[in-house]
Amino acid sequence: MESAITVKGQATIPKAVRDYLRLKPGDRIKFFMHPDGSVVLLPKRPVSTLRGLLKSKHKVTIEEMNAAVVGGAASGARRDRRK
Repeated sequence: MESAITVKGQATIPKAVRDYLRLKPGDRIKFFMHPDGSVVLLPKRPVSTLRGLLKSKHKVTIEEMNAAVVGGAASGARRDRRK
């Protein structure tokens, strides 16, 4: 798929891509530029769209969340030292 750039620097996102990303008029998109020269286009979605995505009977407390964050930071520091 391809699209031409206008003199204003605009391009039309092909319909197949808009459909795949479920984009509609007024939606915002984000571009991510990678060191290898590739660019990724993703829809910008509000955090509220994630609500209900994960189902769990276990309610997590703030203390458990904080412990998980600290544990993750510690394991990341250990990985960095091995490099």
